[in-house]
This record gives sequence, structure tokens and C-alpha cells, in this order.
Amino acid sequence: MSALSVESVFPRLEPHLLSVSKPIQYVGGELNMVSKPWDDAEVRWVLMYPDAYEVGLPNQGVQILYEVLNERPWILAERTYAVWPDLEKVLRENDIPQFTVDAHRPVGAFDLFGVSFSTELGYTNMLTALDLAGIPLHAVDRTEDHPVVIAGGHAAFNPEPIADFIDAAVLGDGEEVVLKISELVREWKGEGRPGGRQELLRRLAVSGSVYVPQFYEAHYGADGAIAAVVPTHPEAPERVRKHTLMDLDQWPYPRNPLVPLAETVHERFSVEIFRGCTRGCRFCQAGMITRPVRERSIETIGDMVENGIRKTGFEEVGLLSLSSADHTEIADVATGLADRYDGTNVSLSLPSTRVDAFNITLANEFSRNGRRSGLTFAPEGGSDRMRAVINKMVNEEEIIRTVAAAYSHGWRQVKLYFMCGLPTETDDDVLQIAELAKRIIATGREVSGRNDIRCTVSIGGFVPKPHTPFQWAAQLDHETTDERLRLLREAVRADKRYGRAIGFRYHDGQPGVVEGLLSRGDRRVGRVIEEVWRDGGRFDGWSEHFSFERWMAAAERGLAGTGVDVAWFTTRERTYDEVLPWDHLDSGLDKDWLWADWEDALATADGADIEVEDCRWTPCYDCGVCPEMGTEIQIGPTGQKLLPLSVV
Repeated sequence: MSALSVESVFPRLEPHLLSVSKPIQYVGGELNMVSKPWDDAEVRWVLMYPDAYEVGLPNQGVQILYEVLNERPWILAERTYAVWPDLEKVLRENDIPQFTVDAHRPVGAFDLFGVSFSTELGYTNMLTALDLAGIPLHAVDRTEDHPVVIAGGHAAFNPEPIADFIDAAVLGDGEEVVLKISELVREWKGEGRPGGRQELLRRLAVSGSVYVPQFYEAHYGADGAIAAVVPTHPEAPERVRKHTLMDLDQWPYPRNPLVPLAETVHERFSVEIFRGCTRGCRFCQAGMITRPVRERSIETIGDMVENGIRKTGFEEVGLLSLSSADHTEIADVATGLADRYDGTNVSLSLPSTRVDAFNITLANEFSRNGRRSGLTFAPEGGSDRMRAVINKMVNEEEIIRTVAAAYSHGWRQVKLYFMCGLPTETDDDVLQIAELAKRIIATGREVSGRNDIRCTVSIGGFVPKPHTPFQWAAQLDHETTDERLRLLREAVRADKRYGRAIGFRYHDGQPGVVEGLLSRGDRRVGRVIEEVWRDGGRFDGWSEHFSFERWMAAAERGLAGTGVDVAWFTTRERTYDEVLPWDHLDSGLDKDWLWADWEDALATADGADIEVEDCRWTPCYDCGVCPEMGTEIQIGPTGQKLLPLSVV
């Protein structure tokens, strides 16, 4: 937390950039980047997406917080990303610290270091950044000269595996809470930093907005399970609640989206058209932890699209949410935007669409001005039985009907997402995917009169996540996952008529086991993460850098003497009475409701006809979020229409 003006490390970095791959990712200077004088700021943040620049830069969460913070004249916010191993080596050899891409300032000089985790596989990259920044790995070893390290993002809903390495975690939407945290830091610094670092952490914890792990202690029973997680500080709350941003129209960010200099994974401008989802898919952590649904109005969406195109020059606009076709005004949004940009080079896209929310009119509007690249659907379960178990209520006939309509209207390619290893799944449920894909090709050829149509099946292993009805489920072991995928691949390839028209993409089971360990782990897993990192673990989300053997060896060392192992955290089913590592973190969901929904899933597997409908359109089913969090569903329709732009 340096008060003195901080020099750029770029003069020391630049001579080495030609010796590393893709040096452009480290130079900054993007369109809409913010540069502020260090001495003008009272509170200074560095924000990190713990992956490579090409993955991290398009991340909406970091871009939004970067802008919200920098709009305040007294706050400075800069960004840093994970450096590839070649640059890590250069930095270590030349004693150059982890730096920001904006002004190349040392990360260790900032007041706050916010790390946004959308996946747990970024944990080792955070340790690299801390170490390169000269910040002690363990929170208890830091002084008031070091930044306060705060985790956010979806993985922060169970931050226990990284509890030793972070000072704090924030659950839920970040826009308002980062400003609240900034105010607390400004106040504490303005008073002359009374009580040092511990007093600042106390103030953060007492606010009720921030979870400070070192103020809580986990107690374990003789069987290795958690007996209780209790506050050790008299003012720390028993449970820490998530944040929910209401009235998204008042927060139309990003207003000045960053345009990268290097190629990134998403070359488009994205507008989040609503937050939250109440479709009730039992596997889906994102849908469960972001409730209730809060829509942006058609006018705000139109304004954000127009502003984004003007400020960035991007030609593709993605309308993002967890299920974009469910927006109450999606038809008017699609028609209004297609009319506005008709005849220009602006194209619109929807990410994967629910089979039961899709219609051809909508698809035609979205492709009116652009490429008919292909349509993406996510049935998730391979058979009707599996889809009932996960509450994804679309049957095979509906899927066939939907893709037939697409093929008959000129689409040539359809991509389908599935999961392997869902609770109660059998080999046959997975092999049903091959039969479905064959039916899709046969139907497509029939309705289009053509043979050049394709269907791509993309399948990954299911990982049970906290704060979902499947948080108690046993994860499938990686050997069985791989065997089921092998059987599926062979079933597709063996078919001479359709096999060549079906593409097959899959992820093998081993990374899923590690993700499962980190997703539902407790504080004891922190030792495993540190062991992996010390053994060279980096970029675990990248198959070329991931080593299952390294993780398993580290787990054997790190969990020695605890009475638990990797299988205990992953392939073991939990009981209702077990204290889960995240029970003291409140997502608003009632634990009894989640358990009842888990029991319903098991009953459905045995043939019971139970469907949880969407509370946007049916009566409330008492998941607990709205009364617990003081929130409400915010949806249209508003009855408005998009007017043509006077000048495009």
C-alpha cells in the first residue's frame, strides 16, 4: 500500500519482451483504457482475471468493475493478467514484479488486489501473481504494506480451499460492494491507518458485505467431516450474505468497453440483457446463485448496443445472459436491433439457446444481417429420463422438431452440449446421445433435401457445485467418465450413414476430478493447491499445462494425516446432516429447499413426474432467495419498442 508515487516497470520489462511469446499482451494501451496519476488517487485497486490476457480481457465482470471504480475521481483501478511461464521466468531472473498492463505499476504497491474467479482452475495462477508481486502467499504473513487480497466471481461462493491465501471474499454482484469497500479503505487511510491491517479487515468483516476467512475457524470431527465453522472474532457475522444488484438499467456497464490490441477468445462487444435464471436446472450453479431474474429494458439494451458499437468498432454484438431467449422482450429486441442495423456490417448473436425458447422468427432476425454460422443448443442430459432428473424439461421430440425447423430454414450446422456423469446416469443414458444425433442428421437431410448438414456433439464431465441441489451428489470417477465417452464415440463412428456428419468434442474426466476437489473442498485443500503450485502447476484450465499426476501426488502429500482424500471430496455422496464447507456463506437459497429438490431429482430418476417450473411465470416455489435477500423478480414486458436511429 504505497503512498509514494510508483514508477513504471516498463523500462526494465521492454528489453525482454521480444524473447517471449505474444509480447503484445503485456504492453497495454488498449482503446478505452484508463490512465490516472498515482498521486491523485486515495484508494488504488488492481483487478485480476487469473488467466492469460486473451481469455481475461473480454471478461465482463472485470471490465465492469474497472469502469465503475475509475469513474470515481478518488479511486484508481488497473488490470493484471496471468503471465505465461516464459515471461514468469524472465520476471524472476530480472527481479521484475507482477505488473499492471495499464501503467506497468507493481501489483504489490496497490491498496486492494481483486481476483475474479469464474472457475476454480485459476487458483494456482493467483499464487504465481502473489509471489511475483512480492505479496506473502499466506494472508496471516501480510502487513499493512501489502494489498488486501479479495476473491470474487462464481468460485468465491466457496472460497474455503483458498482461505489461507486471500484476505477476503465477496459473494455475488460486485458493482456496489467495490465502492463500499473503497469507502472503508479511504476512511481507514484518512484516519492514519489505526490498528493496522487487522483493523481494516475487522471493518470489512463488520460491514456484513465481506467474508474475512481468518476470522472463522473450521472444527473437524473424528470421521474427517467438518463439525462446525465458527467465527473467532466477536464482531464477525455468523453467516455472510451475497450481494444482489437491483435495477440493472441504472448500471449500464461497460460504457467504454476495452478493445484489445491482441487477438482474444471473444472478438465481439457483449451486452448483458438480464442477470439471474430461475429455470431451475439442478446442476447449474450460475442459475442458483444469481437469483432472482433482473432484466434490462429494451431501451437500455438498445442504448448499450449503440454506445458499444460506436465506442469500440466491433462488428459483432452478443446479447448475453444465462438463457437470453427467455427475456420477456426478446422478440422486440431482435426485430428492433435487426431493423436498426439492417444493411450495415453489424451482426447480432445469441449464445446457446434453450430448445424450448427457440423459434425460427427469432433466429432469422439474429442472422438477418450476418452469418448463418450455426445454432447452439444445450439439452445437457442424453436421454429424456436424464433431462427430467436435472429439471431440463425438453424431450427428444421437441429437440428433433426444433432442429428440423432450423435445417428446413437454411441452417446447415447445429451444435449440442451435453454432460456426462450426472446423478443416476447409466451407460445407456449417454449412448442415447448418439441415437439423438443420428436422428437429427436423418431429419435434417429429409427436411432440407441436402446431405451437407452437420451436427456437433460437445460433451464434458459433470462437476457437482456448491449452492445447488446436486451439492450432495457423488461425482463420477474419471475412469467411468472416460469409458462412457469412449462407448459414445464408438457408437457415433460405427454408423456409416451418419457418422461422418456428426462431429464429436469431449473433455476427458481427469480435469473434472480436480475441479470437483476445488469446488467442494474445505480449507484442508489449500495445502494441496500450494503443493501443486510449488511443484510447477500453472494454467490448470489449459490441457497442455494441466497434470493430473501432479495434482494427485500433491493431494497425497497435502492431505496426509487428515483422514480424508480426493475421493472423499469428489466421488462420495453427502448426507443431509453433514456440515458443508460453504454453509456459513449465504446465497439466499434455503438449504431445506435445495435438499427437497435433490430428493425430487432422485424420485424423478425412478419415474416420478416432478417438474420445478420457472417462478417468472408460475407461483413462487419458496427457494428462499427473495425474502432472505430482500429482492424481487424484475422483468418486463415494458411495452416499449426500439426506434430507428437517426444516424447509424
